[in-house]
Amino acid sequence: MRTKPLSIRRISVVGLTMLAAAGVSGCNGSFNPVRDVATAVGAGPEVAATPDFVARSRPANLEYMPIGTPTVERPTPARTADEIKAAEAELDALRSRNEAAGAAAAELGKTPPPEPVRLPANTSQQPRQKTNSKRTP
Repeated sequence: MRTKPLSIRRISVVGLTMLAAAGVSGCNGSFNPVRDVATAVGAGPEVAATPDFVARSRPANLEYMPIGTPTVERPTPARTADEIKAAEAELDALRSRNEAAGAAAAELGKTPPPEPVRLPANTSQQPRQKTNSKRTP
C-alpha cells in the first residue's frame, strides 16, 4: 500500500513539471506549443503572412547592440563656439526684424475708423404713411 501514494506523487510531480515547462515555453515568441497545437486543430488564430514592406523595413538580425562598443560617428560634426554665436546673432536679427514689423502693424491698426458717409437730405419725397389694410367699421 505504500507504493500507491508514492506513484501518485510522482505522476503529479511529472505532470505539473510538464505543464510548467509548456507554460514557460509559451513566453517564447517564436515557439509556442499551445498556440501551434490550437492552430493546427483549427481552434487558434490564423497566422497572417508579414507584408513585404514590413519585412523589408525590419533588420534580419534583431540582436541587441553589445555594451561597450563605440557608437557610430555623427553624420555632421558638432558646431564650434563661433558657429553657435553666429547662429544666435542671426536669430536675434530675425527676431528684431519680426518685432519691428509687428510694431509697424500695430501702429497701422491704431487709425481711427472712417467717418460715416452723410447723404444730402431730400425734401421732395415724404415718407409714406402706413395704411391699415383691415378696415374697421
